[in-house]
Amino acid sequence: MFSIVGMFRGTTPQLIAVFFSTIGAISDGMHYGWSAPFLPVLEGENSPVTISHSDVTWLETIYLIGGLAGLPVTIFCVDKLGRKASILLAAAVSLVAWILIAVANNVWYIYVARFMTGLSGDVAFVAAPMYIAEIADKNIRGFLAGTIYVMMLVGILVVYAVAPYAPFYVSSIIGAGFVIIQLVVFPFMPDSPYYLLSKNKYDKAKEHLKRLRSSGNVDKEMEEIAGAVKRQRSERGRPQDLVINKGNRKALVIMIVLNAAQHFSSISVMLMNLHSILKEAESTYISSEIAGILFSALMLIAATIADVICDKFGRKALLISSSLLSGISLLVLAVYFTLKNTGYDVKDLSWIPIAAVLIYAAVFKFGLGIIPIVMTAELFPAKVKAMGMTLADFSYLLFGLISVELYQKLSDAFYLDLPFYIFSASTLLTAMFSWLYIPETKGRTLDEIQFILKGEPVPERKPSSQLEKVENGIEDKDITLTHISKSDTSQDDVPVK
Repeated sequence: MFSIVGMFRGTTPQLIAVFFSTIGAISDGMHYGWSAPFLPVLEGENSPVTISHSDVTWLETIYLIGGLAGLPVTIFCVDKLGRKASILLAAAVSLVAWILIAVANNVWYIYVARFMTGLSGDVAFVAAPMYIAEIADKNIRGFLAGTIYVMMLVGILVVYAVAPYAPFYVSSIIGAGFVIIQLVVFPFMPDSPYYLLSKNKYDKAKEHLKRLRSSGNVDKEMEEIAGAVKRQRSERGRPQDLVINKGNRKALVIMIVLNAAQHFSSISVMLMNLHSILKEAESTYISSEIAGILFSALMLIAATIADVICDKFGRKALLISSSLLSGISLLVLAVYFTLKNTGYDVKDLSWIPIAAVLIYAAVFKFGLGIIPIVMTAELFPAKVKAMGMTLADFSYLLFGLISVELYQKLSDAFYLDLPFYIFSASTLLTAMFSWLYIPETKGRTLDEIQFILKGEPVPERKPSSQLEKVENGIEDKDITLTHISKSDTSQDDVPVK
């Protein structure tokens, strides 16, 4: 029987390194969810910083604009400075941003801070997954790759729990605390052997790999890494290959649509405006502050479960069911606001918007909120993976910006029901798109996925590995599943977003 303890045996150095490489993501999550609990505070009578109504929109969009500006910075940093140095640079920028927010007596301090955090978050969410993929043992790589997203959701929960009940500067102190821990401890963690070897630092790469492995003999793994680095240098794809090649073109369409679908299912709007949305709903059952805490807690739980079971139930099933249920939840919310706006007495129905957003939190993160992240690394072949993932990252930020702008404009010009009708329709269409166009990648190697994307027959696999022999019923008394996992058939690729 598969042993969880066996899977993690001898991986303590990796677990420690991954923890300190991602602890800054708690701070990034706090920045991402910052506007939802703080904008009502800043618009209140006792606001520490005077803001206008137009500032509300800009304080949300400037964060996403900073993320777009961070794309070329990210590409430069991870290659020239390295993954570890890029993580530390992002942490330093985040720390400066928290200081600016804490001492702000003018809205321009917060503008600058929000732009900086968008930029630093983009760098961190590219550099950290790359670092994790390059230090992790293949048996736990999938689990470790999801750590950064769990940390981000922890950050959202923290800011939702603290901001409404503490002075303005307290959240900055907490966020800065996580970043300071990272800046103090992470420099002592091992660097990526892949990156060091790519810079022709063989002895240093071997030394750092030994620190990450419980076994002192890493010669064989060093040979594998050297071969991978050599192959990656030779496999430089052209930008036009993303469009000319049928499989790459389909992968690009899938990722752009899924990244658009995530935001047009209202996730950024929800995270940045949840408290004001629930205040407008005028629910008398629980406060918007408590609902915000429950919202972020449900997302955290759902994302953790989905990360564990997506290899068992498949990406497509989770994506379709999540999109359908998210669309229905948003439709219910839109109908409630329509009733309220037309003068209908919704006092006895004020529990509905609370229930709708909490159900949305759970069902969104159970599929639509996590599967696009998983599929990003599966769909693009190695030679165009960097370009494909960069375009996917760009589309993620761009559609986030568009969705927030659309919500603000439509809710001001009409009412909250119209944008949520649009978000609901978009999410339901995503379910249809997923059913008709997206292939199931569960249990497929990266090479097999490329055949599927091209519409070509998948070559029959021979049970060459131990895991395949066990799965196909070939008896081998010396084989146990204690140290074997699905990741034995995967490559060193993890998602960016």
